Amino acid sequence: MNKIKNLFQSNDSKHGSYTLAMTSIVIAIVIIFNMIVNLVPENMRQIDISSTNIYEISSKSEKIIKNVDDDVTFYVLAQKDSTDKRIKTFINKYASLSKKIHVEWIDPVLHPSALTKYGTEENNIVVSCKKTNRKITVSFDDILVSDSSSYYSTSSSSASQFDGDGQLTSALNYVTSTKEYKAYYTSGHGESSLSSEVTSLLTKSRISTSDLLLMTATSIPDDCDVLIIDGPTSDFTKDEIKLLSSYLKKGGKVVTLLAQTDKSMKNFYGLLKDYGLNVESGYIADTERSYQGNYYYLVPNLSVSGDMASGITSNSVMMVNSKGMTQSTPTRDSISTEAFMTTSSNGYAVTDKKQTQGTYVLGATATESVKVKNSKGKKVTKESRLTVYGSNMLIDSQVASSFSSLENLTLFTNSVTASLDNADNVSISPKSLEVTYNTIAHPGPFSILVVFVIPLALIIGGFVVWFKRRRR
Repeated sequence: MNKIKNLFQSNDSKHGSYTLAMTSIVIAIVIIFNMIVNLVPENMRQIDISSTNIYEISSKSEKIIKNVDDDVTFYVLAQKDSTDKRIKTFINKYASLSKKIHVEWIDPVLHPSALTKYGTEENNIVVSCKKTNRKITVSFDDILVSDSSSYYSTSSSSASQFDGDGQLTSALNYVTSTKEYKAYYTSGHGESSLSSEVTSLLTKSRISTSDLLLMTATSIPDDCDVLIIDGPTSDFTKDEIKLLSSYLKKGGKVVTLLAQTDKSMKNFYGLLKDYGLNVESGYIADTERSYQGNYYYLVPNLSVSGDMASGITSNSVMMVNSKGMTQSTPTRDSISTEAFMTTSSNGYAVTDKKQTQGTYVLGATATESVKVKNSKGKKVTKESRLTVYGSNMLIDSQVASSFSSLENLTLFTNSVTASLDNADNVSISPKSLEVTYNTIAHPGPFSILVVFVIPLALIIGGFVVWFKRRRR
């Protein structure tokens, strides 16, 4: 018995007891820390290390989410266990940003009647708001966008883009708002057709689009919230210019993109001159601000603010084969014209005969306050707005896809939504999946402490024992 007592009274036993006590204390810290961290919102317990941050919630989305006052439910009709992890991760992170957003998973295998109830199919998200009585369906295929071209080359399709941010925010904006907008785009003058990328982005902002043949029109339609003129290569008639001028004088909104053409554009350019913008001859080159020495691939100085700056983070815009403008005095004192995109002072207007150096306008907006009669016959003040870009290549799908970091489409959609009353630009472009994406979910405080803190505590404890022995 004395030997046993002496064993527990030995220095080694005391040091072992000390280490055991240290371990017990650390385990207690682990449990308490685990309880605290589990209270942290899920979006703060995940780390996104993807190359282009597919799980990142954009500032546009955060703004929309923050302003949600009514309860919105995401009914996810899918088998949760077999749903792509990227979709599940994003839905959870998105919903965690607001107490007004609720997520309800419904297994259509266990509850087949749910598909009839919500009027949809499996692998869809029904976004619904009881207050506005509006709902919309988002397909998983719209979130994980497949590359159709790969199907023809490999007989199988794979996801090439992730559009969770754009699709969910567009749906959220739709069900919480009742206002919708209409954009017309002109035809009959060699204009380019709006690409599917552009119309998709406009749709996300609740803007539908329709073709307008000015030659057969007697006026701009009353439901036209904004008129888009995309790269005309032949001139407008004088009667068509009268329609456009009358529309602007009544508070209309026009966004136009110029294009290179050998034909005279006297009438159309004359309208732009009325608003203080002179279109120069030739192509614009810039020896200072160009892409890798290609002087006609311009990287302009961009100066935007307010609604025009929404979602613009890098000022990375490219203008290819652009026309250039210089500012002059508008025909009416009430017109205010401001350039938001220019070349450097080493810009050149290049023609077959000469090269004229100067700073050229590549993007500008002219506004005018006008008095018009409303539906009740009462005079009210409206603002007409004319936005002009030097090149329709700004929204060319090939340019946008070749340079994924460009903010061309964001700038364009900003100029459209800035022309509309109370419209939010929620036109969020999909993110590429061309590179490998990974999400490291927070491994949990217990795992972290077991892996790092406990060994560290034991090392410290051992050092204390060693130090005491040295002192003796």
